[in-house]
Amino acid sequence: MVEGDAGQCLHQAAGIGWIVRRAHHIISAMTAEAKAEVTAGPAPVHHHVFDTALGPCGVAWNPRGLVAVQLPEADCAATERRLARRVASAGAADPPPWIVGLAADIRRYLAGEPVDFTAVAVDLSGLDPFRRRLYETMRALSYGRTTTYGELARQLGSSDWEGARDVGEAMGRNPVPVVIPCHRVLAAGGKLGGFSAPGGAATKARLLALEGVHLDQARRKDRTPRLPGL
Repeated sequence: MVEGDAGQCLHQAAGIGWIVRRAHHIISAMTAEAKAEVTAGPAPVHHHVFDTALGPCGVAWNPRGLVAVQLPEADCAATERRLARRVASAGAADPPPWIVGLAADIRRYLAGEPVDFTAVAVDLSGLDPFRRRLYETMRALSYGRTTTYGELARQLGSSDWEGARDVGEAMGRNPVPVVIPCHRVLAAGGKLGGFSAPGGAATKARLLALEGVHLDQARRKDRTPRLPGL
């Protein structure tokens, strides 16, 4: 073997060693639930779509709990397509009793009734530790109460603007809006902030208005197309 080939082999071996060490680090940081999923394969996910006062919503679940909430798209078929694609659903299924109850609660909430979703089992096992802590903290935000990205960041131990930015980014990846109430988290100065669900900030303003929190000026400035029923 020539010297150049030997050097290339050593370089490749070092690269492989780094990959192995990195994989070991990732696996060590995984939750017990995530490790079990890697070993046994992901738990099957099913979904269910139902009508509400604002249009067709959907939920998806696995044996461990709720994995997704889909707010209304343009129609039932669009809502179902978006939800099924998001969660790689095994298909629509007859909902178990606890999902039937959750769908009824979401209907009541979107019709303007106060509903507490804190008892709903949510499967966050596949998420990183930061998002798990953040979402669990958000679940303590009660009906009609708001906070800010910055305040949430401080609760999680970060007081700089990067912490607020990280919180804002995680808001946009919330898999179960309404159940985990990211719409109750505002930008600095009481500004509305963004919302990744269909309808954007207009939907966020509508959900807040259902709870008696009115940000009319922010809503008037927003030109995002409204959800059905808004």
